[in-house]
Amino acid sequence: MKRRQFLRRSAAVAGMAPFVAAAEDSSGITCETLPKLGPKSVVKDKSSVCSSSHTLVTQTMIDVLRGGGNAVDAATAGALMSATVEPHMTNHGGSVIMLYWDAKTSKAYQLQSTGTLPSGMAPFRPLPSGLGGFSSPPGHASMAACIPGFVPGLGAAHARFGSKPWRELCQTAIHWADEGHPVSSFEFAQLSFDAPYTTYFPSGRELFTPNGFLPQAGEHFRNPKLAATLRNLAAQGPEYFTKGDWAKHFVAEANRLGWKITLDHMSAVPPRWVEPLRYKVRDNEVVQYNLPERTGVLSAMFMGVMEQLGIRSMGHYSESPESLYYMAHTLRRVAWEIGMLHDPELFETPVDLYLSPEKHKLIADTIRRTRPKIDMTEHVRLVAGIPGLAAAAPASSGSCELSVVDSHGNWCQMLNTLASSGIPGVVIDGVPMAGTAAESGLDAMFSAFLTGHGRPTFITGSTLVLKDGKPWLGMGTPGSPHLTVPQVLTNILEFGMEPYEASAAPRFWPLHENYSLELESRYSPKLAEGMAKLGILLKPLQMHDFHMGSFQISWRDAKTGRLNASADPRRCGKADGV
Repeated sequence: MKRRQFLRRSAAVAGMAPFVAAAEDSSGITCETLPKLGPKSVVKDKSSVCSSSHTLVTQTMIDVLRGGGNAVDAATAGALMSATVEPHMTNHGGSVIMLYWDAKTSKAYQLQSTGTLPSGMAPFRPLPSGLGGFSSPPGHASMAACIPGFVPGLGAAHARFGSKPWRELCQTAIHWADEGHPVSSFEFAQLSFDAPYTTYFPSGRELFTPNGFLPQAGEHFRNPKLAATLRNLAAQGPEYFTKGDWAKHFVAEANRLGWKITLDHMSAVPPRWVEPLRYKVRDNEVVQYNLPERTGVLSAMFMGVMEQLGIRSMGHYSESPESLYYMAHTLRRVAWEIGMLHDPELFETPVDLYLSPEKHKLIADTIRRTRPKIDMTEHVRLVAGIPGLAAAAPASSGSCELSVVDSHGNWCQMLNTLASSGIPGVVIDGVPMAGTAAESGLDAMFSAFLTGHGRPTFITGSTLVLKDGKPWLGMGTPGSPHLTVPQVLTNILEFGMEPYEASAAPRFWPLHENYSLELESRYSPKLAEGMAKLGILLKPLQMHDFHMGSFQISWRDAKTGRLNASADPRRCGKADGV
């Protein structure tokens, strides 16, 4: 859909049509080389496809596919590029989690390679040398140092399923680290938001503000130290980050700051392969990450409750108050339920209980039978003016989802992320890092325990959907996937929407404890009126809120058997195909 059509349609739904013409005339953006937020074209009728959150990353993956590489080759090169040209979202010291369908064995595989906390050590939060009385970097006081999993994870994926030489897959990232990538307006905004944290230490200031200022939109952001690191990574392989000079420099800086780790810690907890979670939704089988990732179990519960409620017959939630009421309540309830689930190597994890139809029916019946008995509009009118009634939208961690399908029928959904990345606020040989959550809470999105292997529990949400034993859909997103993946799955599997349409539809956060609901502001007054009758105050968000993530999707057309792909309009992604 063209940009003007997209704006007009969105504006018409939100009652903002008079403001669209002025926005079009004043935009002035004509540079097609820069990644941009906004409507995206769906790529159709291809033999192989890919989608990422950056045009250069997508081009890298397409080049690998054109050169005979498979889906893991493309994702490996793409992840190395993501961490090079999207330093506001991910880095080479972070984490990699992959869901892979191997066409030869007709089997799904899950790779887990997040950052880890060394067993037996208290969480370490660095202070700048000579400033012992100062706090941790602003805005990230709870972030602790961890052992990176990004490169070891890529190495494990490539060793098992890759076909191209490792050195070859590193070359594009080396080039763009050396030459510099053009900074988009979205990247500049994110770098500005994170600047108090990323520039707290001298190494961060050297990278992000070498002349005292952040790189501006349209300028080239070079990282020659990273280029040198990637050249060594290409020559020496993934062990350069666990046993080579980069690992040694990491350990030395950690020790200088007071974190007494050794080189052995860099490879003490290797990447691990996990059996994915699988469950049925009507005539589809959904494959998602199993524990310690939580989104799969949450999505299975949500979809089970939707079936018990008969959500399909209620109409889409962007128009139906009844549908939105049930979905918002269910999302809140299942997000609460998964707080009890942690790493199965450390805790009992009764997944069968969480996936049982009996539990889904109990939740559905509870929500159905606790609806208001009277029209609550007057209550909503009276409380609407209370300051601070709605909570702020959850902040989204930086992450990059990659979606790839090759011509052999291999499917790869890979998330690479700055979550659980090295020493917070520190840059080692051109690699910036952000640390990890080190809290063990029942309501924490990321939780970690300091006994055992110290691998934090995440909420990543890569998904494959199978029919007749073969994938027909692959999708995933950064942001808060445990809250948005169930919504997009419902749009596709219950409401029958096309994948791009499903990802572009308005999204919402779970119902807040004060009976307010934050929803992207593409809804009609009738929806707000209907929700008020049910006692819920709608609080409008941006029409397309980037905190809601950015779905990268690939799917097979049921009629032609050919492949399609799309990128979410909320961020700067691009899909392409061969």
